[in-house]
Amino acid sequence: MTFTGNEGAVITLAEGSKMTAAYRATISTGDTISLAVGKNLVNSILGQTGCMGIRMYFALDEDGNKQLVLVGVDANGDDMAAGVIVDNMMTCPSICSKKNSLNS
Repeated sequence: MTFTGNEGAVITLAEGSKMTAAYRATISTGDTISLAVGKNLVNSILGQTGCMGIRMYFALDEDGNKQLVLVGVDANGDDMAAGVIVDNMMTCPSICSKKNSLNS
């Protein structure tokens, strides 16, 4: 598979809001609704030689909380598993955005 760096799609706020509302309808109060990561870590993944994008794995931390594990993806669509791998993102609830149609 060729990975060009153009994978994914831009969506509207209405589409994103519908999708996040559908997810929130499936979870209990207090469950994780989002994760945030700083640009320096994202840039450290993307700045690796040959990196064409980022793959995000759903994961659970040691306490059983939802997390994402981020890893670079090369032009063949393969994980750059020997490179920079990121987790331990900021979770919401706890550290959340102001209320908007994506989160409430």
